[in-house]
Amino acid sequence: MNTPAALTLEAPAEHPFAPFVRILGKGKRGARNLTREEAREAMGMLLEDKVEDTQLGAFLMLLRHKEESAEEMAGFTEAVRERLTAPAIQVDIDWPTYAGKKRHLPWYLLAAKCLAQNGVRIFMHGGGAHTAGRLYSEQLLDALAIPLCRNWQSVNEALDTGNLAFMPLQDWAPHLQSMIDLRNTLGLRSPIHSLARILNPLGARCGLQSIFHPGYQSVHREASSLLGDNSIVIKGDGGEVEINPDTLSHLYGTTAGVGWDEEWPALSARRHVKPASLQPEHLLALWRAEVEDSYPQLALLSTMALALRGLGTPREQAFEQAQRFWDNRDTSI
Repeated sequence: MNTPAALTLEAPAEHPFAPFVRILGKGKRGARNLTREEAREAMGMLLEDKVEDTQLGAFLMLLRHKEESAEEMAGFTEAVRERLTAPAIQVDIDWPTYAGKKRHLPWYLLAAKCLAQNGVRIFMHGGGAHTAGRLYSEQLLDALAIPLCRNWQSVNEALDTGNLAFMPLQDWAPHLQSMIDLRNTLGLRSPIHSLARILNPLGARCGLQSIFHPGYQSVHREASSLLGDNSIVIKGDGGEVEINPDTLSHLYGTTAGVGWDEEWPALSARRHVKPASLQPEHLLALWRAEVEDSYPQLALLSTMALALRGLGTPREQAFEQAQRFWDNRDTSI
């Protein structure tokens, strides 16, 4: 009797991205952080659509669970920067705005507008209204006459004309926007919300970053240091680049990759009462000097001083300069 030939079984080949998921998810003892080089390669594959949807979700949530390291953030940033097609545009301040506000109005928008009137070239970028119940920069650009730019040419023109431009992440890094948009599918914000803050796509003289979660500001500062960037990281109000004048603010700075720290005291002896609701028209009223309001004026002045500090102005002089700028602003919109 003839015996049947042995069947030859071949295991399917492992997906090239699988090792990166395994590194992060191999249990308490086996898992580890990605190296900077691994992070750069992994992000490159994500940006080039070389992963499966299941791998993308697993990768983002494993990172979210363990929290990203400075080396991972630096590697991710390098991968994004390598693939950007942005032209050479001179910028003083890179101003990411991705969190949205829910306790106070976005007074940082008035701070940026006032700085721009005084020659500070500011590039703002954001990821849209991804979380219910928050007020986002994009929703107020038109009312405040802040240019919404959809390509690099219009950014350059807006900066040359008025020193301020806003460009949605969707228009310069659509893959990252797609990952941010998974927030309501995955139920959690992904590390891309943090990554977008450190990218500084136009190589501005200083990148401002706001990281709300305690202890994570130093990780962002270390990532900026690895990249050799100039930056200041704060725990801004609501996660936006806006100083809360009611509390002490710690500045985690880097200059040419070298770290430094400063503490700015609270500007108010007692906490202000949070408004019952956010009324965007109050932004215009304050800008036009139709009302006086202690909290927003302290918030925007200290936020202006923060940007000036990032450009090398010492703290006391930065506050004096910010006050002069505000007092002499053109109140028309």
